[in-house]
Amino acid sequence: MLTLTFEDGTVRLAGDVPTGLPGVERDPRSRTGRAPAVRYHAIQRALSDQGVAHEDCVLDCQSLRLRSAYELREYQQTALDAWLHTDDAVSEAADAGGDDQPAPRGVLELPTGSGKTVIGIEAIERLGVPTLVVVPTVDLLEQWRDELGREFDVPIGQFGGGKQVGKPLTVATYDSAYLRADDVGDQFGLLVFDEVHHLGGEGYRDIGRLFAAPARLGLTATFERPDGEHEVIENLVGPVVYQLDAEDLAGDHLAEYDLKRIEVALTPEEREAYEREQDTFTDYLAQSNIELRSGSDYQELVKRSGTDPRAREALLAKQRAREIMMNADRKVEELASIRDRHREDRLIVFTAHTDLVYRLSERFLVPAITGETTADERREILSRFREGTYSTVVTANVLNEGIDVPDANVAVVLSGSGSEREFTQRLGRILRPGGTSDRRDGEDDGSGPGRALLYEIVSEETAEERVSRRRR
Repeated sequence: MLTLTFEDGTVRLAGDVPTGLPGVERDPRSRTGRAPAVRYHAIQRALSDQGVAHEDCVLDCQSLRLRSAYELREYQQTALDAWLHTDDAVSEAADAGGDDQPAPRGVLELPTGSGKTVIGIEAIERLGVPTLVVVPTVDLLEQWRDELGREFDVPIGQFGGGKQVGKPLTVATYDSAYLRADDVGDQFGLLVFDEVHHLGGEGYRDIGRLFAAPARLGLTATFERPDGEHEVIENLVGPVVYQLDAEDLAGDHLAEYDLKRIEVALTPEEREAYEREQDTFTDYLAQSNIELRSGSDYQELVKRSGTDPRAREALLAKQRAREIMMNADRKVEELASIRDRHREDRLIVFTAHTDLVYRLSERFLVPAITGETTADERREILSRFREGTYSTVVTANVLNEGIDVPDANVAVVLSGSGSEREFTQRLGRILRPGGTSDRRDGEDDGSGPGRALLYEIVSEETAEERVSRRRR
């Protein structure tokens, strides 16, 4: 009799192992087969198709009886259905009393504020199997843990944030899930990856490989990675099976929004310094016959800087030019005008540099949130922002993702990386349903979404202006 067991992130096949099983390599010495745990469901299917009798001892988990009070919006239900129907054959077998675990797989790409957490909770309820929710930050870990505890009124396990307690419903950071995969990779039937684009990172992708969970759900606002590693995520979780952007939901489910792009001139002193630094950079490229057509070209330049002093100086000059255009004095003046126009609104100001955050905090006497801000202090600032004690918060990247941000209706982007992901995340911070974020429909105040406004302030005749135009 062929027997399947879980062992250190792999599926071990003992007995008469058929040929051609997906991912299985034979060990002639032990006469066993072995495959990465991610191939467990595919092996199940192959054995079933071949009619091979076997004993399956891989998963050590029981079904759960869960009930959530959430009522999904129409688009949320459509997204959930699209994911569930990726595995109709197994779902039908389960409905008919079969032993197969339901195994839908895929990614849902929905804008920030659209209720991805709600969909994830409904997916957990529908499948009714032990579930591990994987998140990138401790803040998100705490949000998911608290939300799951409220919805299902059961103990919630936690891997990360100073705790290592496993339960049938557990939330883990990506770091902790990676470290615990060998030990607990057989204890969950469903993996939910929040901000699933992180799974494409080197090391993190092993989480997907080492867990045997047949069902997998990815949640993100921006699936594609600039490095192309979203293709790895498709192999581990599944492809994008449902996709909406902010424009699809604006008005009915998210705030209507406007984008205003404002160009400001560098001061004469800033312009002189910017052109000098840019010339140093471009002159080196011309003399070295380097064309920056892709990220790999830039990486080659970085490598050269380790041995070539001129390459190092060129990179430093590029960085100095970038800081000049991003931190231009007239951006601060424009921000002052915007604040005057929006005295009755709640503003979030985004920058790329911590130094500018503190400069703005001191100039306008508003709270600052950076990577140096403690978790308790951040929660206090956001709580007062929610209550209306603070009308403006300025931050350097920290609020892009992974933190529950109270409703705001105006965002000002003074500087950033220029990436589509970052821009989408920042836009999502003001595109919340009226009176709610990921809360129940019944908690809405009935007023519906208001209109949101995103200002993007760029330095004219600089690389920042070109990047902004290309993204738009």
